[in-house]
Amino acid sequence: MRLAELSERSGVSTATIKYYLREGLLPPGRQVNATTAEYDEEHLRRLRLVRAMIQVGRVPVAKVREVLGHVDDDSLGRSIRLGAALWALPQVPEPDEDDEYVQAAHQEVAALLDRLGWENAKLLSTISPAYRSLVVAVAAFRRLGYDWGAELLAPYAELMHRTAVLDLDNMEAHQSEAERIEFAVLGAILNEPVLQALHRLAQEEESTRRYGFE
Repeated sequence: MRLAELSERSGVSTATIKYYLREGLLPPGRQVNATTAEYDEEHLRRLRLVRAMIQVGRVPVAKVREVLGHVDDDSLGRSIRLGAALWALPQVPEPDEDDEYVQAAHQEVAALLDRLGWENAKLLSTISPAYRSLVVAVAAFRRLGYDWGAELLAPYAELMHRTAVLDLDNMEAHQSEAERIEFAVLGAILNEPVLQALHRLAQEEESTRRYGFE
């Protein structure tokens, strides 16, 4: 397809597509002549991914480029490739390791991983943004006087593990490795708001079942 058709099918203006091409977010099309290029379904799929990352996920262009660089790096194994792509997404700030609440949170999260038998998560704890995010959240709870520790977190973690199994099952249904990694990145951006919304709906449902509408 030509640029105009790519724009029409994607709903993205030609000017924006040209910008993505200049920024390296979209691979070049097949050059037909000096002024015309052709694009295919792979370009359309990538364009939709880029738009979701920028518009829905609010991911900066530089970060999008970094994530896509990992998505396209077929020299990496699947776990490393997937992890590198997800870790390149915007993350929470580094916790203050001198803070007593952060130190206590580290102990609780480590105890949680021991309780669950998540040995691989323990091995990755020093470099994992997800581990760091959990420590920051637990520290915030403890700072406010809530003893949010391993025992309370474990049932939630087990539910999230079931969700992760579903995520990877859905990812593996895609044919190409690039599609699988793209799906995982898209899931990190779009599925988390879905899970958050479902969580809140479930809370509304359970609250009204227990306490009525008063």
